[in-house]
Amino acid sequence: MRQDPFAVTAIPPMIKWLLIANGLGFLAQMYAMESMLINFALWPLDGGYGAPAFQVWQLLTYGFLHGGFGHLFFNMFGLWMFGRVVEQVWGQQRFLVYYLVCVVGAGITQLVTLQLMNPGEAVPTVGASGGLFGILLAFGMMFPNARVMLLFPPIPMTAKWLVIGYGALELFFGVTGTQAGVAHFAHLGGMAFGFGMITYWRNRRPPGRF
Repeated sequence: MRQDPFAVTAIPPMIKWLLIANGLGFLAQMYAMESMLINFALWPLDGGYGAPAFQVWQLLTYGFLHGGFGHLFFNMFGLWMFGRVVEQVWGQQRFLVYYLVCVVGAGITQLVTLQLMNPGEAVPTVGASGGLFGILLAFGMMFPNARVMLLFPPIPMTAKWLVIGYGALELFFGVTGTQAGVAHFAHLGGMAFGFGMITYWRNRRPPGRF
């Protein structure tokens, strides 16, 4: 493996297409916000009277919509920063399968969380954060000692502590209800499904392969 994983400078094909797809989804929201949210955001299984109906495709499409430009920017920055390295290691097909599993897994986790904690609440979920958290987990498992720098605050740390720290914060925020309006358990769901996928692949891999 690379000593410096961030030496990867090119944008791999799947990262490029995911960036484009998320950008197009955001543009579609700008011109048809209500229609996009009603049909493609992730709605609870039982959102209450008058809420849009849950549709199975929403488990995927919600990951290509965002709550604002800042939400889009930080998700895409993280996807570019860590995802390009993961795709270089795994290749296009495996990377895409993994990313989509994390997105869908985060969506499933969010549906279960809303059903248990906020039944009847008509709240849509959007964003690629579940997929990003899964990618962050994969990067941390591949390069646990790689040095990374946070944007806010600008603190250097190793990748393994970045993953552990983010996971702990999301769990704390989710349990305490801090930062209402953020799908903390969905983020954890993306990491959990990603860990399950990596474990499955590791058990099936030839000797010497990740």
